[in-house]
Amino acid sequence: MASLPNPSVSSAATDSRTRTEALREALATRVVVADGAMGTMLQAQDPTLDDFEGLEGCNEILNITRPDIVRSVHEAYFSVGVDCVETNTFGANHAAMAEYEIADRVHELSEAGARIAREVADAFVADDGRQRWVLGSIGPGTKLPTLGHVGYTTIRDGFQANAEGLLAGGADALIVETTQDLLQTKAALLGARRAMEATGIEVPLLCSMAFETTGTMLLGSEIGAALTALEPLGIDMIGLNCSTGPAEMSEHLRYLTRHSRIPLLCMPNAGLPVLTKDGAHFPLGPEGLADAQENFVRDYGLSLVGGCCGTTPEHLRQVVERVRGLAPVERRPQPEPGAASLYQSVPFRQDTSYLA
Repeated sequence: MASLPNPSVSSAATDSRTRTEALREALATRVVVADGAMGTMLQAQDPTLDDFEGLEGCNEILNITRPDIVRSVHEAYFSVGVDCVETNTFGANHAAMAEYEIADRVHELSEAGARIAREVADAFVADDGRQRWVLGSIGPGTKLPTLGHVGYTTIRDGFQANAEGLLAGGADALIVETTQDLLQTKAALLGARRAMEATGIEVPLLCSMAFETTGTMLLGSEIGAALTALEPLGIDMIGLNCSTGPAEMSEHLRYLTRHSRIPLLCMPNAGLPVLTKDGAHFPLGPEGLADAQENFVRDYGLSLVGGCCGTTPEHLRQVVERVRGLAPVERRPQPEPGAASLYQSVPFRQDTSYLA
């Protein structure tokens, strides 16, 4: 006898598609605000070594052992008005988890992180009816394939497990973030695509790159090389996060707004970190971040804004107040076809030359 469909599963799938459609519409019609830093918020609650199961610093373990701590961070950001939160899964990939000798738990930790965020988001929706979303965080890991630290297929399959867990837990989009190596970035994006094919769940795929104060990615890639290499991979949005504050991101965003065919995002740190006797201090206050993000929206047509290292719920509260009601400025990009190496893009242009 054929098994009857499970009504709860069917309903969950319908709800997921509805949320995804609503997210795509929101990104196309207004400025969507994401959350800020996760790690510092978790550490501020002094988790014990037992909470980490002896794996000190492995924040993703807290998705299993202390979901209450993770939940409280999501609640703090939703309470100040953000539209979406990122999952506590930045390190839930093969490279990072292998260092703790728990690479086999990538899917488990990813699913748990997404499920916590999903439950918090759904609770806020039930309370006031305003839609909230969950962005499944896919961090870069700790190994650079371009330098031979790890094999390409190994990390691609690890990113796929990461993405499959996030989708199973209820993520509304996947964000490949803080990318430093274009080959690693491709592995993450293609792993995410393979996860969507394997699960049959299609969600927006976002890509956010980290540029150093040198003006390039960690391995020397210029912004043009990154756009040329990544845009054809079918991503829904591209932009910047981490490494620097907003002041150092302006030129990169200017390039993207002129040449990118797809919508843009930006999640800067709270300025460049200043090392003190008490550790790193991020000097940019909430008003400064709000000023920068409002200007970025007006000048570069950003569709998604948020914060990264050093940003707090207060930072995001002011960003929400500043960009509420703004619609992404219409951009008229002029794409520049070309080919890219690891370092730079070469436009497909032929200059008229004298031939003897």
